[in-house]
Amino acid sequence: MVGEVKTLDLTNKIHSILAHSYFSYFIFLIAGVVLDVLFPLRILKDTVVISLGFVLLILASALIFWAQRTTRNLHARESPTKEDFCRGPYCYTRTPTHWGLFLLTLGFGIVANAFFVVVSTILSFLLSKTVFLKKYEETLEEKYGDSYRQYEREVRF
Repeated sequence: MVGEVKTLDLTNKIHSILAHSYFSYFIFLIAGVVLDVLFPLRILKDTVVISLGFVLLILASALIFWAQRTTRNLHARESPTKEDFCRGPYCYTRTPTHWGLFLLTLGFGIVANAFFVVVSTILSFLLSKTVFLKKYEETLEEKYGDSYRQYEREVRF
């Protein structure tokens, strides 16, 4: 009973950390849009680069969808192994949803040709990596122990 309560608490903590991280992306995006409306600085003149923004939007959306779909089955396992963590995009990066969110907002900034959106995207990514994802991975280590630590050693990105 005590183990179940601790597992539930850690699961709630993991979801809380992720929610705060995603919310910070949203706040930074809104701030970037507001700054671009107030102080419009255009960074791109080439339409080819704007096409790259559309490609980023599509690839990022696919990455986020793939990552979210892959994690559905992990929650059903009581004590996952390292192999359970290394599935789908999680074999290449431990945080594919965050990379997808970064590329999605960056693609939006490029398509909108909005300097402050691009800058706020980079700042939110750095905040997420240094604050939220650090806490997230510490919590995953606490919840899953050696199997997650072994996965961390093998998937560095």
